[in-house]
Amino acid sequence: MFKLENTKKLKVTLLSVGLSALLAISANASTKNDVAVDGAVKYPVKDGKYGPYHVNTQSIKGYNVGRTATQTEIAAWNKDVMYDGTGLPEFDMEKGKVVLDENGKPKKAEGSVEWGEELYDAQCAMCHGDFGSGGKGYPTLAGGTKESLKLQRLNPADEHPNPDSPVKTIGSFWPYASTLYWYIQDSMPFNHPKSLTNSETYALTAYLLSVNGITIDGEELDDESVLNKENFLKIKMPNEDGFYPEVNTPENPQQGVKNMTALLSDPKIYGTGTRCMKDCIKEDVKNLVLKINVDLKDSAGQPLSTQRSWPQTDTKTVKAGQTEYETNCASCHANAAIGAPVLGDKAAWEKVTEKGLDKVYENGINGINAMPPKGGNMDLSDEKMKEIINYMIDSSK
Repeated sequence: MFKLENTKKLKVTLLSVGLSALLAISANASTKNDVAVDGAVKYPVKDGKYGPYHVNTQSIKGYNVGRTATQTEIAAWNKDVMYDGTGLPEFDMEKGKVVLDENGKPKKAEGSVEWGEELYDAQCAMCHGDFGSGGKGYPTLAGGTKESLKLQRLNPADEHPNPDSPVKTIGSFWPYASTLYWYIQDSMPFNHPKSLTNSETYALTAYLLSVNGITIDGEELDDESVLNKENFLKIKMPNEDGFYPEVNTPENPQQGVKNMTALLSDPKIYGTGTRCMKDCIKEDVKNLVLKINVDLKDSAGQPLSTQRSWPQTDTKTVKAGQTEYETNCASCHANAAIGAPVLGDKAAWEKVTEKGLDKVYENGINGINAMPPKGGNMDLSDEKMKEIINYMIDSSK
């Protein structure tokens, strides 16, 4: 497990030079000292290559293409947030400029847990499940404990093989809340990244911290709790000190590289077991099988539930295909930025149905353009897919 390397000094250097010059400098940097650093391991450069990889040995003297970025352009691009709070926004921004409120003053960036829950349910729950419980193919965001990280999978031949595995979530594994804020703003939601405002990102971060039981300055987060730059720095994640080696060395950034190199050069971290080609396991193999100590006979044959949330749903108001649409299709068909026909867009769906209903069914089942077969959920039957399509068409008339 590794801490994120301190890049504050490097970041300042990068922003002080033009991008084109930077690319040339970085491409030629490894030839200056005839050495390249890759994965914390140093490689000698010979004949313009280190190992199988080529490096740029051309002269960069006089190389100057493009212009220096303006401060506004840098501000629009520079959204990274460091562990020490560097980069956390104080105000809402748009295209590198501060957003003003109705009184002409800078609009403070902040968001409540309650607002974050609304945003999460609308844009995140379809993939990450209610309350961050996880979805098919998408990571679980809440739950687990720091202690669970010690539950490593062991060889079944061990005397006491461990049937459990570590639960890595925001609350149990992530060392800094700044990573959460940064990742949400830079990459989420996956179908329209970088679309969230600073305040919306604070709200989503606050909600995810709350469902993980993270406190701010020792206080639990409730619906009214508001997260902003001031109190963000009071967050201490449970696993902040659980990473090694130490690479966060701001006084001497090179020491972090040395610590990483020393770790990767230690053969003991790769296992020191005895090799064998046959008869490796001396015990009765039947005793080594991991078994579930729960009788599943009564529930094994029951159909899987598609219910996604705890509140009871009034089945009288739920139309055929509606639940499956919300679970599998809304992430694309409820967002105009994706390009798929949006639910409720009469003109768009009239154009789709011009091909005939059978053709629409065929495209939905087999996939078309960027849409995968059955929206990516191959567990849906053809009949269920037709119900979803009928629901979207009927809801767009």
